[in-house]
Amino acid sequence: MADKKSILQFILITTSILAVLAYLIFALLRFSGNDAETKCKDLIININGKVPLLKIDEVHDMLNQHALHPIGQSIEQLQLDDIELLLEASPLVKEAICYHTPSGKAYLKIQLRTPKFLVSNNENYYVDEEKAIFPVPLHAAAYVPVVTGRVTKSMAKNELFQFIDFLEKHEFWNAQIAQIHVHTDKTVELVPRVGNTTIFLGGLDGYADKLNRVYLLYDQGFKAAGWNRYKKLDLRFENQIVAIKR
Repeated sequence: MADKKSILQFILITTSILAVLAYLIFALLRFSGNDAETKCKDLIININGKVPLLKIDEVHDMLNQHALHPIGQSIEQLQLDDIELLLEASPLVKEAICYHTPSGKAYLKIQLRTPKFLVSNNENYYVDEEKAIFPVPLHAAAYVPVVTGRVTKSMAKNELFQFIDFLEKHEFWNAQIAQIHVHTDKTVELVPRVGNTTIFLGGLDGYADKLNRVYLLYDQGFKAAGWNRYKKLDLRFENQIVAIKR
């Protein structure tokens, strides 16, 4: 009886092993061996970004222009790396990831850049949160601070970037300032979202202290009386605010 039981166990174990091997061979042939025959049936594009800098139709056009559109191609021949490199070469794109499934669907995930502020002079461009500079698409507009005047790209990526970052993190000034104008001598003037009183900052040195003076004045007096009776607040002088009446 013991010999028969051992033989039965041996047969069961052998059968199980053969069944597993058969399935592995089937799966290998089913999911890998037919890549050359399986055609890409669909491309699903997912674009993420706070501002719609790039449209899905534009992505299809880019892929077609460079003969990289996956639909109709065999899964085995899809140039996934080249598709990612093409998209990431666009100044509007931060990251692109492309992959496919065994069933013949291709997926393209695109992460767009996020504009932090707009420089508008003889050349319009956005600066993003990583200090990258990229052009302004005709169909997309971001609700961000606008910088005008004599702004160099070096200034936009350094002292101006730090200044706007300060404004953005300050609840009052983030809501108050709509435009920043840079004069030829690099002095800065601020234009509020509401009212007609401009704030002449002078140079960007010590901007936190300068704006804090205005905020304290607003909080203690201008909040009630309003500052629209003044056409300009001049902050160039230490520990002073020169208010110029209309």
